[in-house]
Amino acid sequence: MTAIVASAWRQYLCRVCGLVYDERLGDTDSGLAAGTRFEDIPEDWACPICGVGKADFELHVQAPAVALRRTARPGVQRRPGVVIVGAGRAGWQVAQALRAAGHAGAIAIISACPGDVYDKPMLSVAVARGLDLGGLVRERADAAAARLQVQLLSGTQVVAIDADTRRLRSTRGSLRYSHLVLAHGAEPVLPAALPPALVWRVNDLVAYRRLRDVLAAGPQRLAIVGAGLVGCELANDLALAGHCITLLDMQPRPLAAQLPAPASERLLAAWKDLPIVFEGGVQVSSIERLVDLQGTQGTQPIQPTQPTQISHATHADQGALAVRLRDGRCITVDQVIAATGLRTAGRLARSAGLAFDDAAGGIRVQAETGATSRDGIYALGDCAVVAGVASRFIEPIAGQAQAIASHIRGAAFTAVAAAPPVLRIKTSALPITVRGWRGNASALVIERQDDKGLLLRAG
Repeated sequence: MTAIVASAWRQYLCRVCGLVYDERLGDTDSGLAAGTRFEDIPEDWACPICGVGKADFELHVQAPAVALRRTARPGVQRRPGVVIVGAGRAGWQVAQALRAAGHAGAIAIISACPGDVYDKPMLSVAVARGLDLGGLVRERADAAAARLQVQLLSGTQVVAIDADTRRLRSTRGSLRYSHLVLAHGAEPVLPAALPPALVWRVNDLVAYRRLRDVLAAGPQRLAIVGAGLVGCELANDLALAGHCITLLDMQPRPLAAQLPAPASERLLAAWKDLPIVFEGGVQVSSIERLVDLQGTQGTQPIQPTQPTQISHATHADQGALAVRLRDGRCITVDQVIAATGLRTAGRLARSAGLAFDDAAGGIRVQAETGATSRDGIYALGDCAVVAGVASRFIEPIAGQAQAIASHIRGAAFTAVAAAPPVLRIKTSALPITVRGWRGNASALVIERQDDKGLLLRAG
């Protein structure tokens, strides 16, 4: 018996971002073969999601299944319990934290999407890391729900919240709650010049799958609007798949909000052998189907800076698109992807009378507990704002989930002081790590550049 226990595969949890390292699977992207024991991992190994070191991992034991009385109608919660809106990382981590703390009460998760457990940052680097669509899912939603004894209502929209009666209305009926946790994330921001029907927004696994299905037909011409973290990672990743990328941004250089100018220039230099054309200091004025512009005069096409052989075949339902810029130029592409930022819709928060920060675009919460302005309602992740700041990073979610679970159970929770997030820009042509990032790109200096990429720190 002892030998069996000693040889069992273990899992280790990143205390910062919640990534689970599974010894059975290893981390092939970091050079760790399947079966690599945690103690055998080199000391300079870093978490592939948030970049912290091996010392920030702890032994992870999944919460055991909790025996709950079955309801009369499976999947629909009839007695008040904890209701979580959103089945992304934030929602599942709250359920995990509650069960790990011994909470045996009813938990329901309502999700507009299927609810499969996956690492969202992987969506922008899946091609470079050789991940097929099936490999992106770490745990199927039904398996996670069974393990945590959660009643999952997928494909369900929450319409409104009545905080006075502690009831929410959804497209599958009304649910009562004892505690409500909002983890519904944020939505892509689309400038008026980007028509929703003509633009891809890659903000979840469902949308990413649809985009990959369209791109599977062969190399295409892609315009990516927005050269921030997501835009640059997608440009790098899709260029590796053979697509010809035009990356557009209002700023004169990529990642202008995250990096000082020398680092941006090094990234552009690293892209010189990839089919990526960066156009900075430009704005999109309109996007229209090319068939609707036949006979239009006076357009000046953007000329690529390097020859690239691509297919001009387009998806039958999409057609070629003309992207017009305010300077009068026009580019013809097969697909347009928007990477223009995120913002939380305020509809649900306002229906419940929650304090909402319009400037930061999120629900105001207490840093120590995740509590909103209404008793019994919490928020975390992309939809939460603390002290006027929306922290849309993976790292804080694990701590937020533990704080909410402790508060729901009436237990004391000592929050660890939040350290500046570690930014890992997963552009494989030049991986970039920023330590001590506080939102001021000009304060960063390049500390090291080698075959592992670029390392910056606060000066």
